[in-house]
Amino acid sequence: MNLTKKTLALLLAAALSAGVLTGCGGGASSGASGSGAGSADFNYSDGLDEHGRWEGITALDLVDLGDYKGLEVPADVHTIKEEDVDAQVQSMLSSYATTNQVLDREVKDGDTVNIDYVGKVDGTEFEGGSTQGAGTSVTIGVTSYIDDFLEQLIGHKPGDSFDVEVTFPDDYTPNPDLSGKDAVFATTVNYIEEKVTPELTDEFVKENLTETYGWQTADELLAQLRSDLQWNATAQYLWTTLLDQAKVSEVPQSMIDYQLDRTMAEYKMAAQSYGMTLEQALSSVGVSDREELGEKYADDLKDQALQGLVMQAVAEDADIDVSEEDVAAYFKDFMYLDDYSSYTKNYGDGFVRMTVLNRKVLDYLVGQAVLA
Repeated sequence: MNLTKKTLALLLAAALSAGVLTGCGGGASSGASGSGAGSADFNYSDGLDEHGRWEGITALDLVDLGDYKGLEVPADVHTIKEEDVDAQVQSMLSSYATTNQVLDREVKDGDTVNIDYVGKVDGTEFEGGSTQGAGTSVTIGVTSYIDDFLEQLIGHKPGDSFDVEVTFPDDYTPNPDLSGKDAVFATTVNYIEEKVTPELTDEFVKENLTETYGWQTADELLAQLRSDLQWNATAQYLWTTLLDQAKVSEVPQSMIDYQLDRTMAEYKMAAQSYGMTLEQALSSVGVSDREELGEKYADDLKDQALQGLVMQAVAEDADIDVSEEDVAAYFKDFMYLDDYSSYTKNYGDGFVRMTVLNRKVLDYLVGQAVLA
């Protein structure tokens, strides 16, 4: 489900550390789960102390924050439009949608249809030309099939069996032997799929959302969505403004190296997931090793490190720290978890605390802001 509550819960952790703790199921951010993260030669908490700050670095020695308290937020930033709330609602409801099998009408353009077919060229079946009775769902006008295959489904009803006649392209690369040839597909329409999205009612909220999120009514959910959207927009504006005005004399190389090491570790994980070597994964972005990767993304890596430095500078200046209670509340409020041990195991206490520290700093900035 896509709720805004966590859209910026890790705004800075995303910039600093690829947002690996955003979790799933409650926000627009993307991230890894709490298991299987990291790699054998990289630890997300390397270089971070028990408070979630960068070891040996006093950010205020390197950053002039300027006058960042009480920044004014324009009305057009923090005023939330109803269509934005509705978009969030529809996104959420779509995750609870069900699919009905319609059997009593003709197929029309744009329909999603489940079909079976057996294809033949010159009366002989060919490899890959049959659903083998398993059925496949296609959407007319969206799914890509050869020639006008799908358009020929229009006007037929579920249960109809008929021939679909097509011609393969002259340069049909999936099977060159079929290039330019005429084919006949004996096709059966099994059913039409219609997506049914529930309405937002008090009953829907109680049945699906109360246990996890605590809302009792649709109005409570809508109020939370509006509040979250306003917070997100305000935090994004304030953070961008702060970055624009902050003067940074130096970005520590150790922080840039951390970002590069993290990026390398994530390429290794991606390579393993797709059955590739690290060299193959790196070649997909036009580099061959760590050094070239660092050169290619030098500006991005420095920017990520700079944001981490500015974030810590605010924490130092405002004397913001993270307690164990803060960590527990973060996982409860934003990831709906009571047990977050898998995250501390895989990412380390330092990284987890930095993540929570980032959120507390954003909360501080929002709390200090003036809404115009």
